[in-house]
Amino acid sequence: MDENPSPALACAAASADAQDHAWMRRIKTGDMEAFQQLVEAHQVKVVGTIARMLGNEAEAEDIAQQVFLRIWNSAARYEPSAKFTTWLYTIVRNLVFNETRRRQRHPTVSLDAAMESPDGGKGGLPEKPDPQVKSPDVSLLDHEMQEAIQQAIDSLPEVQRLAIVLRRYQDVSYEEMAEILGLTVPAVKSVLFRARTELRERLKSYLAE
Repeated sequence: MDENPSPALACAAASADAQDHAWMRRIKTGDMEAFQQLVEAHQVKVVGTIARMLGNEAEAEDIAQQVFLRIWNSAARYEPSAKFTTWLYTIVRNLVFNETRRRQRHPTVSLDAAMESPDGGKGGLPEKPDPQVKSPDVSLLDHEMQEAIQQAIDSLPEVQRLAIVLRRYQDVSYEEMAEILGLTVPAVKSVLFRARTELRERLKSYLAE
């Protein structure tokens, strides 16, 4: 993502944020239609972020429901002091970190569940390429690469993991990430540097090919 987005992109982002704030004003009054529109606008990114953090799309959908339920329940107190997505991803952060810590306290064996899940438990990674477009060998390599990337991300500490997911997959700016993570912009850049260094080390066998 460019450090200085083009005027067109900046205008589009401002327009999207204005729409989010307009929906929130309606949601404050109990407008369910506005809430549904807000959910539809952000659901894919929220589920994708959570899935990449937890490695399980079914659990991601459950937690995403909790995210939007919190938005509904907190709407009366919401004040647009920052971008709506900053508040949204802060809620995602809190719920995902809580779930991560719960897992650490109560570890479970998830291999069988991963094998049985529709997407192979890859947590929202892109589907295996269409074999009609690529040969089976190429498809397998792509699949293995995506799996290796997700496993490498999974191995990172939670703050590094969320920073990578927000930056790589959601194009969140350094400034917004700083607010979401409760860090300074230089600290966010340092977190990303350490995360990327670790990912390069873990993926060096793929990168060398």
